[in-house]
Amino acid sequence: MTATNPAIDVAGLTKTYRARHREVRALDGLDLTVGAGTVLGLLGPNGAGKSTTVRILATLSLPDAGAAHVAGYDVVRDAAAVRRSIGYVSQKPVTRSMDTGRENLELAGHLHGLGRRETKARAQRLLDAFGLTESADRLVRTYSGGMARKLDVAVGLVHSPSVLFLDEPTTGLDPEARAELWAELSRLAGDSGMTVLLTTHYLDEADRLADQVVIVDRGRVVTRGTPDELKDQLHGDGITVDLPSVEVASLAAGVAARVAGLSEVGVDGRRLRARAASGAGTLPVLLAALEAEGVPVHAAGLARPSLDDVYLHHTGRTFEAEMAGVAA
Repeated sequence: MTATNPAIDVAGLTKTYRARHREVRALDGLDLTVGAGTVLGLLGPNGAGKSTTVRILATLSLPDAGAAHVAGYDVVRDAAAVRRSIGYVSQKPVTRSMDTGRENLELAGHLHGLGRRETKARAQRLLDAFGLTESADRLVRTYSGGMARKLDVAVGLVHSPSVLFLDEPTTGLDPEARAELWAELSRLAGDSGMTVLLTTHYLDEADRLADQVVIVDRGRVVTRGTPDELKDQLHGDGITVDLPSVEVASLAAGVAARVAGLSEVGVDGRRLRARAASGAGTLPVLLAALEAEGVPVHAAGLARPSLDDVYLHHTGRTFEAEMAGVAA
């Protein structure tokens, strides 16, 4: 891979699974290009094709059609070279709980063919970088969730990959542990020029840390750009009104549809959402209209466009609702 070539290049990727006596098209001609040294956030509804994409790029699954190159190598014809070039951190723990943190890192180094001296040196550098030096010789089963997840990421980095795949890396961590992990990942990406592709359900992380965001839905890319570019495409302010029930929210949507200056009126559970060119002037008019119709309001809010608004605009569902559906 040269400096001018993309770290990840995907064209027309297609993948179909057989599930419950029917075919499911996980990827439907997906195109994706990620420049070297870029941190890319891959977002999308459950079943949109994110995990399938990552698995194919990491050579864990084969595509039905299309082409994909990682670090300059074809993921099908040059799978071994791809594996030597990447780190992959899945949602599930990869470390051995009855070994120490140091032993896990040194084992990973040996599996990647590193020499004894180099393995020990890299293991120590990663322990230092992730703040695990004091606990390096403790069994992993005694680690906190945040410490164990840091070690998982360190294992994915022990062979100094040029591309790192992170699949929901901070799920289940408390806010402090998430912040610590992302600070270290951000520093590593900036210092080493490593390319990072992550899937995450924390939109604040993607907004703050990703250079580029790609939203996929039904196996296709529906939009891409920097977080600021995507938010700027949604002109005006976002308005939310929380109602006491789904039925009342539906009634409120009918009232809102008649308020001048409102657009993209919709209901998300008990929440009414809309956009307005001038939210500060339109929100009071909306609240007055709801009061005139006897619609009780629990709370109302006004905000500049967020990645959740972008997600809603392109997929028809908020990210919060999507994750609630997954949890259910």
